Amino acid sequence: MKIAPPGGRANSWEDVADLSTAFGLTLDPWQELVLQCAMAERADGRWTASRVGLSVPRQNGKSQLIVSRALAGSLLFGEKTVIVSAHQQDTARETFMKFMELIEANPALEARLSGGSIRTGIMNAFNREQIKFANGSVVKFKARSAPGGRGFSCDALFLDEAQILSARAWASINSTMSARPNPQVWLLGTPPTPEDDGDVFARARDSAMDGSSTRSAYLEWSADPADDPALEETRAKANPAWNSRINHDVVQGEYETYSPEQFARERLGIWDEDVLDVFAGAWPRCKGEPPTVPPVRLAVACDPDQSQGAILASAVDEDGIVHVRPLRYERGTGWLVEAAAELARELGTPVVVDGGGPAASLVPDLNAAGVPLRTLKTSEFLDACAEFHQLVMTQRLRHADYAELNDAVRVAVKRPVQDRWAWGRRKSAGDISLLEAATLATWDALHPLKTKTPTVHRWPATAGR
Repeated sequence: MKIAPPGGRANSWEDVADLSTAFGLTLDPWQELVLQCAMAERADGRWTASRVGLSVPRQNGKSQLIVSRALAGSLLFGEKTVIVSAHQQDTARETFMKFMELIEANPALEARLSGGSIRTGIMNAFNREQIKFANGSVVKFKARSAPGGRGFSCDALFLDEAQILSARAWASINSTMSARPNPQVWLLGTPPTPEDDGDVFARARDSAMDGSSTRSAYLEWSADPADDPALEETRAKANPAWNSRINHDVVQGEYETYSPEQFARERLGIWDEDVLDVFAGAWPRCKGEPPTVPPVRLAVACDPDQSQGAILASAVDEDGIVHVRPLRYERGTGWLVEAAAELARELGTPVVVDGGGPAASLVPDLNAAGVPLRTLKTSEFLDACAEFHQLVMTQRLRHADYAELNDAVRVAVKRPVQDRWAWGRRKSAGDISLLEAATLATWDALHPLKTKTPTVHRWPATAGR
């Protein structure tokens, strides 16, 4: 994704790249593209982009980009105070050390320091790192803190780890820069985790994408949620330095040990608002032929208003792959008890119900009809949701491309339950009772209760109706 404000009459990006190259810091093409979007100037000499946002997975070269732009600010653009900030001082110091490596490798650059040497131009004390040039420009490296905006008055500000930037710190920082004639603020980071204070970064992204900010540049490298995370082409799409800086073996290790959501966020650059799109994107890859393997397990579910009901069956094959198959999906729930009773007798298996869901109101009628029930507790249903999600993401589940079930997957959202989650029936953009039934039936197939009634080793005649 690339967004740049209109109205630029000139662009200084080549000057930045040339200066970096002169001192041995050759930029990648993707870094030059960021500069092209960020360094355009209006007719009055001010930046067209007063704010620059960048979302890209780790280890692709954000720090080198910061060093390049900060160096140009000091030596080319007359920016007297440049600040590089991160959530933690350790991260800010990492960028400082990259700057130091560049200086130490270039006597001509060291000569541009205050006093002409590292000894006089560099302060290396932890929490006080700074680089001062002979022209009076200074680059400071600072950690952010809740009340810490007062020290951020500067001409160019680079906010690394922008996914951890509180609204309070952001407001304070902005107020200190408002008096500067031509300030530019960069927000550089990765998609925020649920634990991060990521609202500021998200709002900066949204305002650039929806056009409400006319002075924002924003660039993002990410995979499409529908892309297969196991493929190298997917990983390369999200990591612009895939063929230069990224260790492919390390990424494979991340894929094998991270949760699907974590890998999507951290390595594929996909924002959490699209994480369920990752799930929906994985769903088509689970398409398979209708199962013939027993045993069959049953589950029932309905929407919160009981205007739609579903019965779905599942089976596990000899390779441990779960197969799911809708049996009935109709309006209302008046038909559901009789149909569930008939199927339970035919297949000799209990019917699974979420004890905390809308279908729990049918339990008395199901009992009266003699239907053997398995009613899941809330904790079990949460486990079932997580397990179903994991099976889809790892392609350990198969479905035969049923349109109504596909629709349920497409519109489903999660709802938080303390520090866990379940399918959000009311917040989803459509009925998800088939998805809920699939979740329940899958859980029963993988964690069956012992029953004295023999299971019929075939699918019912109504399968797929």
